[in-house]
Amino acid sequence: MSSVAKFDCDKRYRTFKTYDHLITMLYCIFHKCTSLREVTTGMQVCYTKLKHLGLNHSPRRSTFSDANQRRVPEVFEAIYQGLYEQYHKVLPDSRKKSKWFGRLYIVDSTTISLFKDILKNAGRTPVNGKRKGGIKVHTLIKADEDVPSLVNLNCAASHDVPFIKGLQLPKGSIVVFDKAYIDYAQYKLWSEEQVSWVCRLKTSSIYEITEEKEITPHHEKQGIISDQLIILGHTSHENITRVEARLITFWDSENEREFKFITNQFTFSPLTICQIYKQRWQIELLFKRIKSNYPLQYFLGDSENAIKIQIWCTLIADLLIKIIQSTLKRKWAFSNLVSMIRIHLMTYTGLLAFLENPEKMTLSYDYSNNKDPTLF
Repeated sequence: MSSVAKFDCDKRYRTFKTYDHLITMLYCIFHKCTSLREVTTGMQVCYTKLKHLGLNHSPRRSTFSDANQRRVPEVFEAIYQGLYEQYHKVLPDSRKKSKWFGRLYIVDSTTISLFKDILKNAGRTPVNGKRKGGIKVHTLIKADEDVPSLVNLNCAASHDVPFIKGLQLPKGSIVVFDKAYIDYAQYKLWSEEQVSWVCRLKTSSIYEITEEKEITPHHEKQGIISDQLIILGHTSHENITRVEARLITFWDSENEREFKFITNQFTFSPLTICQIYKQRWQIELLFKRIKSNYPLQYFLGDSENAIKIQIWCTLIADLLIKIIQSTLKRKWAFSNLVSMIRIHLMTYTGLLAFLENPEKMTLSYDYSNNKDPTLF
C-alpha cells in the first residue's frame, strides 16, 4: 500500500501490519463487536476462513489494543480516499432526479458522543460534574453518490464554519448547507468561482432588499411568499464583506412553517431553490444509516487515536457495502444488505451470487471427503 509507505506506520510492528489491522477492524464492524475480546476470540474461531485474505495469524488482544493506540489514523483516511477515488464513478444512479442533481454537493456535520471526556464536547457541564466527550464528523457528500467525499474529524466543541473555508468545488457545482455555516467571505469566493450555494437565512442576519421579483400564481399556490434580491451584511464598517444574494420566503403548509432561503443562484425558479435545500436531508439520512448499522456506540479504545481509527474503518466498510449495492442488479434495502453480509461473512458462500438470487442458492456439505460446505 502506498498509504502505508507514506505514513511509515508498519515499522514498529513485526506481524500486525496495517493490512491486518484493517481486516480486523472490518471484521469488528461487520459483526458489530463491542469489545476487543469479542473481536479476537471471534477471529480465532474463524481463523481458517480468514487465510484467503492473507492473514497468517489471528491478532492477540494486547497487540490489537496497542495498534489502536499507536497507529496513526491518517493511514486509514488515506485508504478510504483511495477507495473512493477508485470506485466513486460506479456509485451514481443513472436515473437522475433533476438536471441539477448530478452537480449537487451537501455539507453538514454529526456528533458522536463518547463515554469519557476524551475530546471536548459542547454544552454545559452536567450537575454531577461528569462531562462526556464527543467527536464531530464534518462531511461533504455528492448527492448522486451518497457517500462522503471529504471528512474532517474534530472535537465536538469545534465550530462548523472552518470546514467550508477554502472548500474546493468544481465550476458549475451547487452546494447546500444549513444556517450553521455563515461565512460571507466564502459565499463571495464561491460566487467568483461560479459555484452556486443555497442555505437558510439566520434570524440574526442583516441584509438590504434591493428588488422585489414578481411571483407567478403557480409559485404562489405552491407556497412561495416572496422572491427578493438582497445584499447580505451590514454597512457599519467599510471592510465588512457584503454579498449579493437572493432571498426566497417559502410557506410549508404541511408543517405550517415559514422558511427563508438565501442563494447566489439567480436563474433557477424559486421552487427549484426550495427543492435543492430539501435535498439537504439526504446527508441526515446518511448519518442515520451509519450510526444505526455500525458499532459506533462502543469504541475499542479510550484514546483519540483509537476512536478516529474506528470511525475511518466504519466509513471504509460503508463505502464497500455501497459499492456492492451499486453493482447488484437486485435491489436491496441497505439495512437488509448489511444484515445478509454479516450473516454470511464467515460462510463459504459466493456472496455476490447469493445476493443476486438468494432463493435459488443451496448449500451442500460433502461428508464423505470431510470438505467444507461449498456453494452450488
